[in-house]
Amino acid sequence: MSRNTTTDGKQTALREESQAYRSVNALHQAIARSQQYLLSQQREGCYWIGELMVDVTLVADMVAYHHWNGKVDREWQRKAVNHIFSLQLPEGGWNIYYGGPSEVNATIKAYLALKLAGVPITDPRMLKAREIAKNLGGVPRMNTFSKLYLALLGLYPWKYVPTIPCEVILLGKWFHVNFHDMSNWTRAMLVPLAIINHFKPTRRPNPPVTLDELYPDGYKEHELALAPDPKLFSWRNFFLWLDKLHKFAELWAQAGIHPFRRTALKRAEKWMLERFEGSDGLAAIFPAMLNSLIALKALGYPEDHPEVIRAERELKKLEHEEKDSVRIEPCLSPVWDTAITLIALRESGVPADHPQVVAATRWLLDREIRFRGDWVHKNPAPVEPSGWVFEFNNKWNPDVDDTAMVLLALRLTPTDDPKRRDEAYRRGYRWMLSFQCKDGGWAAFDKDCTKSVLTKVPFADHNAMLDPECADITARILEVMGKENCPLDDPQVVRALEYLKKEQQPDGSWFGRWGVNYIYGTWQTLRGLATLKYPMNEPWLLRARDWLESVQHEDGGWGERCNTYDDPVFKGQGPSTASQTAWALMGLLAFGDPDRPSIRRGVEYLIRTQNPDGSWSEEETTGTGFPQVFYLKYDMYRNNWPLLALAEYKKLLEAKAAGKGPNGREHPEFRAADAVAPQASRRV
Repeated sequence: MSRNTTTDGKQTALREESQAYRSVNALHQAIARSQQYLLSQQREGCYWIGELMVDVTLVADMVAYHHWNGKVDREWQRKAVNHIFSLQLPEGGWNIYYGGPSEVNATIKAYLALKLAGVPITDPRMLKAREIAKNLGGVPRMNTFSKLYLALLGLYPWKYVPTIPCEVILLGKWFHVNFHDMSNWTRAMLVPLAIINHFKPTRRPNPPVTLDELYPDGYKEHELALAPDPKLFSWRNFFLWLDKLHKFAELWAQAGIHPFRRTALKRAEKWMLERFEGSDGLAAIFPAMLNSLIALKALGYPEDHPEVIRAERELKKLEHEEKDSVRIEPCLSPVWDTAITLIALRESGVPADHPQVVAATRWLLDREIRFRGDWVHKNPAPVEPSGWVFEFNNKWNPDVDDTAMVLLALRLTPTDDPKRRDEAYRRGYRWMLSFQCKDGGWAAFDKDCTKSVLTKVPFADHNAMLDPECADITARILEVMGKENCPLDDPQVVRALEYLKKEQQPDGSWFGRWGVNYIYGTWQTLRGLATLKYPMNEPWLLRARDWLESVQHEDGGWGERCNTYDDPVFKGQGPSTASQTAWALMGLLAFGDPDRPSIRRGVEYLIRTQNPDGSWSEEETTGTGFPQVFYLKYDMYRNNWPLLALAEYKKLLEAKAAGKGPNGREHPEFRAADAVAPQASRRV
């Protein structure tokens, strides 16, 4: 070998080492910037909260409510109109997620709100909206809850709105399909709607408006009835027949002759008022809160009644009113955001005794709910009450997913009172495990809330009647169990693994229920199994890895839109986002090899797209409320998930340099490796 060849080889090695050094240095700098940014965003020195950004419908609903209520703040309405127009698409409609097509409910609600606010129908923007609404099928294509709101304003006949009978609250466990077989959030929405359905408190706006122009073939009342199933004997036809029976009974109820109506109304009112206590409004979610306010007024509560004042105050807390616009959140997310941010900060190296970490952990401990709420009806197990919720206060409805995330945070933060932390952790852990469903998975709020017959009732078109188990939550539970060194032959683990194998898609991915979508489900499943120390080299998991790599974009990132819930042919497609790139990276990092080209490209994407202040920018909608119906953009996701992904990558580099696997175990392949990047990492 010539001297020149030897020199060239050394120079090449030096260049590679220098490049690796710069890459690792850039990684450390990106992590430090992100840490500083997130620490600067802490609220009141104890928690984090990002805005939940949604479509136009919430502001439009509030405009309609104020006109129904007869009290319109013109300045507030001006801001609402500005907000609604700001979200109008160029073709004239409104969508339900960023980058999505016009949607019929959002478009007609926005159009109605603008019309109620006095925007002339000859306005070019209104004319375009009108044509889009008609092309989408018009008023007849709206869902049940939207039609009910129209009926309140005299814009849709009550007799064609599917009946929501109060008597449903009287159905106990003795009945095959009962009140508690509906999802937590549906119960909260339906109880006040059932009260509204009884009183039918129509109040026509002044000056009067109509929506006759939004019927594609003109207003023809006889065409408003729900179409039956062509198959004579079906659940849909059964429930349509039952709806007719309910409507016949309604006539007797209005005359005061209904054997159970008075009792049911009292029970519904009592149920609603009880759940105001310890909560930021009914179930702490906008639809239930607005419905409950209308129900109170339908029941005759005066404007100055404390319950009415409280309901209005809690709704107002969801508003972001600025100089020229107003936005409304569907709920608040401090517990969820705080837990994820704590995990990201701690995993990235912020010490456990950092004052902001200590304060946030204490704040989370204060949020533990030791109350036997509505979950006991589906889960009567003799377990000590515990759990956490999404919002500030919602004591009737702790949920499994938030509890799992809080437990993952508490493990990393002993705080200044480790005994209290440990006791809360053990309670929450046992409570969470008790919710495993018959199929082996875990759901969000309830246990075995899966009776599919409920999806056939006429008012089930909001696509949220049930609370089925899902891969993303199940895998998060396994992640917590993995942190507890739970063995693979544990009976609950065995059943969960069987569930996840059954739920895997043929291409290797998993459906994501609470995040968009297959990237979310696949990442969380792989992360949960790796934490559980499951062998990650099995073919079914390698298929998942290969799928994630197959949908990586040329820019190194990952992205996926909500249209995957309509048609999975779009899975893995969409503009790259910081949050989804972080999820995909963590899914690939679960296999323990930081040197895979896909991982390096993904990390480079996050470093390259980070803003100078340590944040990331993101326009896309990556959170899921009700698939195909309601989506959310979590503003914290663009910042806390990328930090966690970069931290996991850094730890894996360090583990490989030390000859250990991702879980700290000796790894022969890592010991034998002589990669440049780990050498540079040691030098830094």
